[in-house]
Amino acid sequence: MFKKLWDVFIAFVRASNLGFGGGPAVVPLIKAEAVDRYHWMDEQEFADALAISNALPGPIATKMASHIGYKQAGWPGVVVALIGTVVPTLIIVILLSNIIMKYSDSPELKAMLKAVRPVVVVLIAQTAFEMGRKSFSALSSWGIAAVTAALIYFTSIHPVFFIASAMLFGWIVYGRRKKTEIVDKNL
Repeated sequence: MFKKLWDVFIAFVRASNLGFGGGPAVVPLIKAEAVDRYHWMDEQEFADALAISNALPGPIATKMASHIGYKQAGWPGVVVALIGTVVPTLIIVILLSNIIMKYSDSPELKAMLKAVRPVVVVLIAQTAFEMGRKSFSALSSWGIAAVTAALIYFTSIHPVFFIASAMLFGWIVYGRRKKTEIVDKNL
């Protein structure tokens, strides 16, 4: 159990402290740890966890840490994953806040930040592409994506509406289909 808790802690220390650019930038790093390195879940499970986490309030990193930590080691896993996600960053920010404030307007720091932004975008795009390969298995998935993209582009509806609506749609359409298949098998 200690080994599993240690792995959860280290995975989230790496993901949260190497992520740059806010919440979405951490997602590819969490995926690299949970799916690629430790094989705690496959890409479809990760996509499902990400969708559920996006439907809940709060930062994505802590929600994903809680979900994956619980899946790996129950409540101790949640605590360890959250500590790995939050505490090292908190300590770094406290210790380096004076330096950060002193050099926040420096041309060198601005140049570094400008150069790292495209890297973050590519990491997010790569994760989206990998998740998309598994998520677009049916024609209805393409329809959901097209309607969502159009509504996001042409309206100012909050993204949580799209996530909740898609979950409701899936429950109604796909959930009933499964029940009908089970009933048909039993007849």
